[in-house]
Amino acid sequence: MALVGNGDADFSDGSQGIQSVELAMNVLRAIEDAHGPRSLKHIASAAGMTPSKAHRYLVSLGRVGLVSQSHRSGLYDLGSGLRRLGIEALRRMDEVAETSEYLPGLRDRTMHAVNLAVWGDHGPVIVRWDYGAFPLPVSVRVGTTMPLLDSSVGRVYLAYLPEAVTGPILREQLADEEREHPTERTLRQIVTEVKKLGYARTAGTMAPGVTNIAAPVFAVGDSLPLVISVAVGARYADPTTLRMVTDELLATTELIERDYGSRSSGPAN
Repeated sequence: MALVGNGDADFSDGSQGIQSVELAMNVLRAIEDAHGPRSLKHIASAAGMTPSKAHRYLVSLGRVGLVSQSHRSGLYDLGSGLRRLGIEALRRMDEVAETSEYLPGLRDRTMHAVNLAVWGDHGPVIVRWDYGAFPLPVSVRVGTTMPLLDSSVGRVYLAYLPEAVTGPILREQLADEEREHPTERTLRQIVTEVKKLGYARTAGTMAPGVTNIAAPVFAVGDSLPLVISVAVGARYADPTTLRMVTDELLATTELIERDYGSRSSGPAN
């Protein structure tokens, strides 16, 4: 049976997609970007449509619950149906698996080893390690718990998790190593630097001759951040390479967060 449509205008050029659906998404994005209820005129302008055309889309989107209109103000906002879809999408998301998909690309662009860490019962735990093209004097196994103070991964967690979470773990790790606890001033300096730069860098603290650069990935909701790190051997740790690696790392975490829909606002310490 042939499907009867509304002519070629309903299809994107050469893509076999329905153009009207794409235009409806432009209307939804206009509401999303507004960060609050907006008028028909504002939505139409942001979506690049005439008010009459935007209104037709808003009516249809409203009928299926993706858009709501206030009876009092007449302003439009995202609807309950869209919120339900968003909640279900979050429920299905495996943050570790999703983030892991970006690691091979980061490794290939930098040529250096990359790893992914999550927060565990005793501190940061490495859950993935992708070897780079350059040899390292140390190999970190998946499942290894990283030190909070001496690793770049650990310092990211010190910066972005509350002290109530990291404090007991730090004291436990230092006690196991029979080391003195750093002063509050030292800890504040670490936290301030990481938050200012958006990443942590350590050199020679985990293994002689290895520089590690780590940055957080914030998913949506109240999830603990993930941390991606790149390990660079001493032979290649010149300023130009380290800058390139850092830029690639930050670009990758920003891309992941954008794909997640996160606004990169980590938990306050």
